[in-house]
Amino acid sequence: MLYWLTNFSDGGDVFNLFRYITFRAGGAFFTALVFGFLFGKPLINLLRRRQKHGQPIRADGPEGHITAKAGTPTMGGLLILSALLVATLLWARWDNGYVWIVLFVTAAFGLIGFADDYAKVKKNDNYSGLSGRLRLLIGFVVAGVAAYWAAMLHPEDLAFHLAFPVLKDVLLYMGLIFVPFSMIVIVGAANAVNLTDGLDGLAIMPVMIAAGTLGVIAYAVGRVDFTQYLDVHYVPGTGEILIFAAALIGGGLGFLWYNAPPAAVFMGDTGSLALGGALGAIAVATKHEIVLAIVGGLFVVEALSVIIQVAYFKATGRRVFLMAPIHHHFEKQGWAEPQIVIRFWIISLILALIGLATLKVR
Repeated sequence: MLYWLTNFSDGGDVFNLFRYITFRAGGAFFTALVFGFLFGKPLINLLRRRQKHGQPIRADGPEGHITAKAGTPTMGGLLILSALLVATLLWARWDNGYVWIVLFVTAAFGLIGFADDYAKVKKNDNYSGLSGRLRLLIGFVVAGVAAYWAAMLHPEDLAFHLAFPVLKDVLLYMGLIFVPFSMIVIVGAANAVNLTDGLDGLAIMPVMIAAGTLGVIAYAVGRVDFTQYLDVHYVPGTGEILIFAAALIGGGLGFLWYNAPPAAVFMGDTGSLALGGALGAIAVATKHEIVLAIVGGLFVVEALSVIIQVAYFKATGRRVFLMAPIHHHFEKQGWAEPQIVIRFWIISLILALIGLATLKVR
């Protein structure tokens, strides 16, 4: 919205700063961060009053969770999403379709997560949320709209194509199959982040790292001079997504202030589904779906650990891991919660650097 201030610029005054995506991204970051600091405590107090028992704890989870985490309120994702939406709407251009796609996916998956959290809290039962099938059905509908919308915005030579990292001159035409593929990317990312969100601070930092990486990629592929130098495909307009990514990081840091062990609030499905869906939507918008699997490799491993555990148990009656997702496996092995969280953060940072490297390597 503040981009409209450029209408008062003569090219050499302070209003001219609002033309620059990097300036507005910085503004979005600080806006979301301050929003989180200002409204974090009041929101947590409100959630505590509204949630008599807090987040229901899995009875079959790690033993320490029942005593250490019982009574902690959930739906803290509302803080992140509120900061993110306010900052993005304030600093991003409203005439940019890619921004609206990412906002649409984020808000829609946030609503799905909110409904799921609300049902669990109301019944004080971790298994009383929305059914898995219903969550997937609504998620795929949302992702389908976003995928087709993105394909319509992409340049004609990129629409319905799959791009490959490193092999920069290779584009695979998928036709309408691109839509269900993109749907799987978005829904898969949303649920992978949701599965990762099991320890204090575990999910939010990798999400911020991935968002920052994808934001840089979005800025790069949205500038014709950068794409010529890096020899990657040019997707005009995606640079505005950097503002969304910066707002996500600011809002995430504001949330992490209260989520650092011991957490004062959990993000819940409200936050994890929304943020995961946002990462998937950015990847689809920028034509970096495969790179998302690298940058978000931690989320992929967490999701695969659950798939492997369930499939192997059904086939043999035995378990591969002591408990899934895999962060609980390490808990069962005796790793301290902060030890797991920080090591997973380090892994996320390494994967993000590898993902960024694909911009130049060919």
